[in-house]
Amino acid sequence: MRVVVVDPKHPVLPVSFLEAVLGRGEPVSIDPDFPFDIEKWGIKTSTSASWFITAKPQSTLLIDAPLNPLHEAVGVMRAAVGRGEWERTQTHESLIPYLEEESQEFIEAIHGGDDEHMRSELGDVLLQVLFHAEIAARQGRFDIFDVAASFVAKMQSRSPYLFDGSTGIVDTDEQQRLWAQGKAQEKLSSEEGRR
Repeated sequence: MRVVVVDPKHPVLPVSFLEAVLGRGEPVSIDPDFPFDIEKWGIKTSTSASWFITAKPQSTLLIDAPLNPLHEAVGVMRAAVGRGEWERTQTHESLIPYLEEESQEFIEAIHGGDDEHMRSELGDVLLQVLFHAEIAARQGRFDIFDVAASFVAKMQSRSPYLFDGSTGIVDTDEQQRLWAQGKAQEKLSSEEGRR
């Protein structure tokens, strides 16, 4: 996470920050005590962002904190779609063959049993996930953080033992029962939402 500390008496924002959040649309997490409404400047906010803005000088200890590799991957994908002519022309539909190809190559890597090859191919699958999420984000539909939140919500519904503070192994029969129960409840909620 990159931290920007603003002097509330003389608010000046660094060029690199402005290029990222205005030029590339990277979201920002805001200190709850921040004295300015940066959303009115056209800056997108998110609780899960690679930028954090604050007016508290003690936060300067975090300025040189390294980027989380997943946040960095999101930023790289955002830049690729923003600047690459080919990437800018892609749609969910046009990327289907690549998603199929990368998934198949990962399956082959699993069968080969080579960890380095598996890691590399799984990175290619992640590229596809990031690409689809970035396309949707540019259309204002959802972003990678919404995708991650969807995953967590699904696990809360289908594997509640991961969130209830309990420990220990959950047997397969109980896992399958809870998974089916959660899936059925999700389907029911979805049908009720469409009415």
